Amino acid sequence: MKHRTLIVDDEPLARERLSRWLEAEPDLEVIGECADGRQAVERILTDRPALVFLDVQMPELDGFGVLEALHGEPLPVIVFATAYDQFAVKAFEVHAVDYLLKPFDRERLRVALDRARQRLARPASPAMPEELAALLADLRPREGYPARIAVRSEGRVALVRADDIDWVEASDNYVILHVGAENHILRDTLTAFEARLNPERFLRISRSTIVNMDRIKELQPLFHGEYAVILRNGTRLTLSRGYRDKLKVLGLG
Repeated sequence: MKHRTLIVDDEPLARERLSRWLEAEPDLEVIGECADGRQAVERILTDRPALVFLDVQMPELDGFGVLEALHGEPLPVIVFATAYDQFAVKAFEVHAVDYLLKPFDRERLRVALDRARQRLARPASPAMPEELAALLADLRPREGYPARIAVRSEGRVALVRADDIDWVEASDNYVILHVGAENHILRDTLTAFEARLNPERFLRISRSTIVNMDRIKELQPLFHGEYAVILRNGTRLTLSRGYRDKLKVLGLG
């Protein structure tokens, strides 16, 4: 049985060369190529490849954004391609996540393939492997906060600009992104999603609500130390008593 393999890279020549090398491997079947992260998420969800060569640095949705968009889904074996500096490469090594440092040659690819085959021989994991989760946690802070959030819906992926989010609402194991007249639903906890947002722009005002501070029009004191938070579009939210210390961020209290 051949392992279905997907190539993700925004450089056409890099995709062509890697595809040519992989097609010479008798146990691999290259099922397609993707030029950006959004296409990659859609193809992974639709075609369920066993192995993915994933470029880290891509416009709009990078390799890490692809993994975050696939949160909760069974993941293929991932081999990263990266032009990162040695500090970041060390993180790949520490967390035992295989990578190809660009530019790489065919001999280095063979080493990565040997490791990938060992992983493919193991039972499939239903969740993100610990080493990938640790890598994301280690490298994401160095990259800053994502400018776009990938949202899956019916096999498609929408990219929502973080700055366009008005407010975020928790709903059981999901979060709802309120963006103008549109709502986008993500499978995530509010606490985990909060870590992806720039704290200089977004403020948590209750256990179930995060607000874009640029959207706040006014605050109105309520009973028992709570405040009504009125957004520019007329939305009325509540800053809970347990979050009164956040008034200092808004220049109050």
